[in-house]
Amino acid sequence: MTDDSFVPGELDARGLWCPEPVMMLHNRVRDMRPGDEVLVLATDPSTQRDIARFCEFLGHGLLESEEVDGVFRFRIRKKAAA
Repeated sequence: MTDDSFVPGELDARGLWCPEPVMMLHNRVRDMRPGDEVLVLATDPSTQRDIARFCEFLGHGLLESEEVDGVFRFRIRKKAAA
């Protein structure tokens, strides 16, 4: 049974600058199970590039990437177990 009301964990990296948001994301993903999701909130514009590259390099899914009022939101799904 699927729970459509699932809310991903949140990682608040607002106010932090490169490389801190990606380092925090790396640590969070390490503790997640395959298929788990996390919502990252950041204010550093470089996270748009850095988080996309992080996901691409490690094979995680970047499901959502948007900017609203100066806050960048990224919804990421940890890759399936190998």
